[in-house]
Amino acid sequence: MQAMADTLSRLENVIRSRKGSDPDASYVAKLFAKGRGKIAAKLGEEATETVIAALSESDEALTGEAADLLFHLLVLLAERDVPLGDVLAELDRREGVSGLAEKAARES
Repeated sequence: MQAMADTLSRLENVIRSRKGSDPDASYVAKLFAKGRGKIAAKLGEEATETVIAALSESDEALTGEAADLLFHLLVLLAERDVPLGDVLAELDRREGVSGLAEKAARES
């Protein structure tokens, strides 16, 4: 699990380093230049593609789409200046809590 967190942290650092970079030289910089709405729309597109791959494509296709989804989520988090560590801390906070109990606590 630590290797995954390390990979995501490294990717988060690269993404954050591209803020303000030349959009002609970096896909991430181009996304940042287009703004939050475009980044959110791209995340939604990748989520849909991930669902489609999960339902009707190969494991390799699902793996690729899941990677795209995580990547674009990190771009959106960086655009909002929400550290990945905050998301991981929230997951840690939820660990060992029943999903039904956690959902009920958010709804009240």
